[in-house]
Order: sequence, then structure tokens, then C-alpha cells
Amino acid sequence: MSDLRTRAEEWLAQDPDPDTRAELQAILDAGDGGALADRFGARLEFGTAGLRGELGAGPNRMNRVMVMRAAAGLAACLPPGGRVIVGFDARHGSRQFADDTAAVLSGAGLHPEVFADPVPTPVLAHFTRSFDDVVAGVMVTASHNPPRDNGYKVYQADGAQIVPPTDTEISAAIDAVGPVNELPLGEGWPVHDTADLYLDAVSSLRLGDAGGDLSIVYTPMHGVGRDVLLAAFDRAGFRAPIVVPEQAEPDPDFPTVAFPNPEEPGALDLALDLARERGADLVIANDPDADRCAIAVPDADGWRTLTGDELGGLLAEHILHHTTGDDRLVVTTIVSSSLLRAIAAGHGVRFAESLTGFKWIMRAGAPSDRMVFGYEEALGYSVGDDRGVIVNDKDGISAALAVAALAAGARRDGRTLPDLLDDQARRYGLHATAQVSVRAADPQVIAATMARLRQAPPSRLGGRTVESLDDLTHGSDGLPPTDGLRFRLAEGARVVIRPSGTEPKLKCYLEVVHPAGDDVAAARAKAAADLDALRADVSAALS
Repeated sequence: MSDLRTRAEEWLAQDPDPDTRAELQAILDAGDGGALADRFGARLEFGTAGLRGELGAGPNRMNRVMVMRAAAGLAACLPPGGRVIVGFDARHGSRQFADDTAAVLSGAGLHPEVFADPVPTPVLAHFTRSFDDVVAGVMVTASHNPPRDNGYKVYQADGAQIVPPTDTEISAAIDAVGPVNELPLGEGWPVHDTADLYLDAVSSLRLGDAGGDLSIVYTPMHGVGRDVLLAAFDRAGFRAPIVVPEQAEPDPDFPTVAFPNPEEPGALDLALDLARERGADLVIANDPDADRCAIAVPDADGWRTLTGDELGGLLAEHILHHTTGDDRLVVTTIVSSSLLRAIAAGHGVRFAESLTGFKWIMRAGAPSDRMVFGYEEALGYSVGDDRGVIVNDKDGISAALAVAALAAGARRDGRTLPDLLDDQARRYGLHATAQVSVRAADPQVIAATMARLRQAPPSRLGGRTVESLDDLTHGSDGLPPTDGLRFRLAEGARVVIRPSGTEPKLKCYLEVVHPAGDDVAAARAKAAADLDALRADVSAALS
């Protein structure tokens, strides 16, 4: 307790934030050892995802001290005098964190430029790659995390997220930073007050004609995507989407959703209600920083939300129909559907598989490849045309435009997106996917579960024999090592289990593949039953 108290008092002496100072002083005055241990017994670790965590005082929280230390560590790893683009979302503390970052970078001899207002993450990523003298980008965001969280993402000069060893170099430099109240701080820096550079790129995508009569309901999920998406649709010639009014304005408390993630049950309820009321053709949702895109469409049973893998397959084929050249590359991750491999083979283009996350997707393939599409099952897509992808990260706004063009083209042909999914099932086989997630408040539980599965792996899952097990900590198929297990099952089924990189939970990715023939409905029913059996066995194996 005395050591924790000493660390807390040292922290208090350097903290520039009156709110976190008051929080910490109240804990010290109350002698609350548990609260001190929670804040000072561990710390947020800087990694390839930067920093992300709950707001509050201490090294195990997101706060101004942690942000200033991160900025100072980043500055120590950048060439002197370079430009750094800084963006921020509308979460609690984001604007202040962006200003603190700029002040530290400026004091270290760099030239920061900050957006005047909150922006979507893909806007920051695109700006970072667009100037020869930009050496890094910083985005203050916690994406789709709960309201109490915030985060700090770092981009390399190419507009892609950092990967090892850059993360460890920055982390080591952060460790060497002294008290933040002793850092030299600059003041006054250029401000970006428009997203036009990004909008010009997105609206010039050549992926089919605009659908002027397409009726779209859109929700930004209380985030920052609305204004940029509406401007992009207008420039591209699309009819303005109908915005869900209750979720239209940025609100860091996300009052209408339990969890601001379009993947979560109930997150799209307001959008679907409005779509039914208006007789819309399509629902599009972004997460709060607009780097993810979710889609729902009407079908025979009402409205259907497409999975990330389903939309990934549709977008891939749409983009390949609108691009040319055998140097084209499409990329997905080891936990996403194997359908993309089949689509690439069918179109005679190059395919690559990466570790989970767009930091890896954007670095897949060979230097001679021209990436036109990358996606991961968690609703992340990077779209392009013959020029290649326009953002070296996931981008929910350009993906929304591509979906709108896809849906408009299908409508002109008298088809629907479910019709196109059935066409793919007949052509490539039905690739059906599902997930199992298990939350654990104690990270040690996650580590112990992974260790147990390595030592005593199941021999059967979902009624199928486990034919092989890849321990991804040793690397696999030329990929870097990662904490994960891949079970290859009989008849082309697959299960991948890994700890989440951003949340305290284990994530399991299930896939079965069935020939569809002329009876796609029967194949879907069989696949659903197989996935249920897999889900039950995987859940039991994790308990």
C-alpha cells in the first residue's frame, strides 16, 4: 500500500488535469487501497493497437499523463522536423488528448497539424499517407468501445497502423520519459478544417454508377461519420441517406445503444425501425469512428443483417468486376471466411492471408501486387479501384459507397444482395461462418484457457474429426507468430481461437463449407445446424 501511495503521489504532482487530480486525491484521502491497486498495480501497454482503456487517473487508465508520455515516446522515434497529422473523435477527452499530443510533438521539434473538429479515423489515415513529408499520424479514438474508454492509435507515414518492431521501439521510448510536467511544450500549430482531400479520393472511386433512386437509412451510431459520409454520397451522385435522428449527433455517452458496435445485438434496432417505416432499400451503419461498416437488407423474412464475411465476399466480387489486371491482390485474415480465396481463384487474381487486423492486411502480398480490396470479418473493409485501395486501413465510408453502388447495380438488374449471395454459394460453395466470444474479467483466465487447449486439444468438434492443429505462436504459412490456435476439421471446416487484441475476451471463429448446387436453402439449413454443433462444442471446450 505504501508503494502504491508513493506512486500515486508522484503521479499527482505531474498530472495537468484537474479532474483526474481530484479523482486521485479523493482515493488517497479515503485510503482506498483497492482503487489504488486498480490504477497503479498495472499499466496500459503500448502495442500495435497503441493505447486503449478506461478513462481515469493512473497508468492503468487513459488520461492526459499517459497521452503526453505516449506523444513524447513517439517523438523520440521520429525524424526531427517531420510533419505529424493528429486527428480525434468525439469521445470524452479526445480533443484535449489531441492538443496535448500536438504540444508535446511541437516541443520535441516536430511539426504537428491537428484537425479543427472530430473526424473519422479513415480521414486521418488518408491524410497521413497523402504528403511526402509526413512522418506519422495519431488518431485519438476508442472506436466502438464503451463510453468510458478512449484510445490512441499511431500510423506510419504510409497511413497504415504500426507493426513490430515499431511498437516496441515506441514503448521503450515511452518508458524513458520523465515527469510530463518537465516536458518542453510547443504552442500554435496548423489546423485542418476540411476533409476535402479524403472526399476527393473517395468520391472518385470507379466502382459503378450511382443509384439515384436507392433509398438508404444510415446511422453513425452517435459517432463522427455522418457529415463526411453525407458529403461523400453527394459528391458521388447518390441520393442523400436518411439519417437515424436519435443517433445523428456525436454523443460520447452513446445513449441509445448498450454497446456502440454495429455487430452487437440491438445496435441496429433504430435504423431497422426507420427503414421499415420508410420502405428503404438498404441500411448502412458505421461505428463511432466510422472505420467499420455494417449492412442490412430486406429479404423474404423481413430484414437481414449481413455478416462481415458475407459483405466481404460481395464487395470483393463487385470490385473485381470493376477492375482489371492479373496483378490485382485481395487480402483477408486467418479468421475470416475462406470464400475470398475461392473468389480470387475464380477471377484469376492474387490472394493473400494475413494475421488479424488491418495493420497486417495492408502489409500482405508482394511488392509487385496491387491491392484493390482487403477485409476482415469484424466489418472492416478497404476498397479501391484500378488505382489500388485509397486508405491503408479499414474505411467504413468508402465501403458504404461501394455497397451503395453494388446495391444500385443489382437493383437495375432486377436482383437483390441476398440473390447475389445465393449466386456466390452456387459458384463457390456455401461458406458459412459464426463466432463464439467468452468474456473474462481476469486476463489470467484467458491465458490459462489457451494453455489448456494447447496441452489437451479436443479431438472432435461439432461431430467432425480435428485433422490438424496449428499453434500460431510458432507462426504458420509464413505469417508472424501470434497467440492463436487453428483447428482444421474434416470436410473443410475450421475453428480459430485467439484472445481479443482490444477487449478482455476469447474470440472463436467457426466456418463450414458445403456444396450448394441448385438448393441453396437446403445448404444454408445444413450449414446452420453444423455451426450450432460447432458452437456448442467450442463453448464446452472453453468452459
